[in-house]
Amino acid sequence: MKGFLPISREDMLARGWNQVDFTYIIGDAYVDHPSFGPAIISRVLEAAGYKVGIIAQPDWKDENSIDVFGEPRLGFLVSSGNMDSMVNHYTVSKKRRDKDMYTPLGEMGKRPDHACVVYGNLIRRRYSKKPVIMGGIEASLRRMAHYDYWDDTLKRSVLLDSQADIISFGMGERSIVSIADALDSGIPVSDITYIKGTVYKAKSLDNLPDNAIVLPSYKKLCSDKLSYAKSFYIQYTNTDPFSGKVLAEPYDDCYVVQNPMSEPLSQEEMDRVYDLPYMRTSHPCYDKYGGIDAIKEVKFSLISNRGCFGGCSFCALTFHQGRIIQTRSHDSIVREAELLIKDPDFKGYIHDVGGPTANFRAPACAKQLTHGACPNKQCLFPKPCKNLRVDHSDYLELLRRLRSIDGVKKVFIRSGIRFDYIMADPDDTFFREMCKYHISGQLKVAPEHIADPVLSKMGKPENSVYRAFCKKYASVNKALGKPQFLVPYLMSSHPGSTLKEAIALAEYLRDTGCSPEQVQDFYPTPSTLSTCMYYTGVDPRTMQPVYVAHDPHEKAMQRALIQYKDPKNYDLVHEALTRAHRTDLIGFEKKCLIRPRGKGDIRSKKPSRELSEEEKKYGISFEKYDRIQSAASADKRKPAGGAVNKKNNKSNKSKGKK
Repeated sequence: MKGFLPISREDMLARGWNQVDFTYIIGDAYVDHPSFGPAIISRVLEAAGYKVGIIAQPDWKDENSIDVFGEPRLGFLVSSGNMDSMVNHYTVSKKRRDKDMYTPLGEMGKRPDHACVVYGNLIRRRYSKKPVIMGGIEASLRRMAHYDYWDDTLKRSVLLDSQADIISFGMGERSIVSIADALDSGIPVSDITYIKGTVYKAKSLDNLPDNAIVLPSYKKLCSDKLSYAKSFYIQYTNTDPFSGKVLAEPYDDCYVVQNPMSEPLSQEEMDRVYDLPYMRTSHPCYDKYGGIDAIKEVKFSLISNRGCFGGCSFCALTFHQGRIIQTRSHDSIVREAELLIKDPDFKGYIHDVGGPTANFRAPACAKQLTHGACPNKQCLFPKPCKNLRVDHSDYLELLRRLRSIDGVKKVFIRSGIRFDYIMADPDDTFFREMCKYHISGQLKVAPEHIADPVLSKMGKPENSVYRAFCKKYASVNKALGKPQFLVPYLMSSHPGSTLKEAIALAEYLRDTGCSPEQVQDFYPTPSTLSTCMYYTGVDPRTMQPVYVAHDPHEKAMQRALIQYKDPKNYDLVHEALTRAHRTDLIGFEKKCLIRPRGKGDIRSKKPSRELSEEEKKYGISFEKYDRIQSAASADKRKPAGGAVNKKNNKSNKSKGKK
């Protein structure tokens, strides 16, 4: 049936239903678009013959708020929405955000903190025996014991704290239908222990396979950070659907058991998912508020793939989507593009064609679809693997086909471009066409840092690769006659970054003339290698100590150094340079980041030197000028500097005439 899924009892009855099979509680407003996880899961269930009712952003303080459809036949589905609720609510400095793009009018407070836990307990108070299935990014990344940055503590699996029965983690199209079929056939939810991509509770380890891995207990993890680092890395190396083992995490009265990740969808299966009858916008009930801002960001973008073999340490994709690339066919993507053209708001511009990494359109190597991704090796880090297939031809063909469609003026690439993958390609055709057709003045890329010690902790390539990319980008654009720029995404305070590395990054920005408008301070979100480093102080890959900036003031200094030109950052930059014994970067020379300021500053202690060109205009060193000004101000007299400047200016003019 065409149309939005029911959001009220009236909607349900209008469809001729007396009861829904699943009540789906989500922390976002209801947006029926394939960029939104709840939309995909609800449409996949609908296609499998199940009746789903949506309760978006219920009042979690009112038990009646989840009774819109009455008791569901099979159970409740729960998702915090497209984001972890804590990331949605708080900045990296733990300050409350002032806007929620997934809520009408951007209003904050329409979902609770730790939404999965709160929603799960809300259901349990009202329906103590009904199956509760958790899913989405928040449940997926908190499925085992995890460090919670906001409470600064190691939390239990969200399965336990939410009182849910089962978690569908990762990309849940396969697992959610299998769970629904099991419940529909009469299998008790406690017996649904065999489905890939799920986490469940067990009283014993009796039914686990022989190769299952028993992790350290939650109690042990809380008392020993090194045990947590080891446990996390075991989980990290068992995220592959082909090679991953069953994992069991002991608690006082039960085990939390994780099955291997669901197998990747074939291209035909991906096409079916994205060809489902999405309404492609927010529910009309939000029209009076001007719709939902989040849909405006993606409404005219096309998802071409999922998964990422890039392996950045600070990214949770390994835990959620996995490392094996899954793609849609060109025909499927073109069909969606033709739907965009029919939208009255479409102006001829497709805003993006990509996914987590836009230019990945196939598994990294042939063996991944049969043997999985290597558990202890990365495809691109520290160097591209010898088995890596570097080929942009399929993506190039897709882009050419899209930009040839009548009604399409331009096709942009705005999701992440993996520049080291481009540099590994001996064929420059994609590079040239990207610059010629798919950029509008600037390309955003993510080197994240320039100091190799930090990049190694990030899982990013050496800085020499990015420098080579910048050089090639400039060369290609010059040949095309296009004055286009690079906009680098940079991250401060990542584990491994001391003030020394932060200053090195500032010097790089000075030398390249780059002035970043936005800087991302490292955000320790659940279930990333970087967060594990932040919490434990060791790199779980090597168990070697790693420096971590925990002090908020030091983090502020590292961030300020990236934007050292901003006057409001002066004091922080000055302090950072002084602490790091880099006062050579405070002065008037070209290499300096900031100028001296104030009485007693380092300027007054510097040896005499030749005046700069700017000082020569006034015939006096800035050091002497400031001392005169300070003395005049202290005596509350008319500044003496004017007379001196006047005298010396006159002298300079005379010299100039000569």
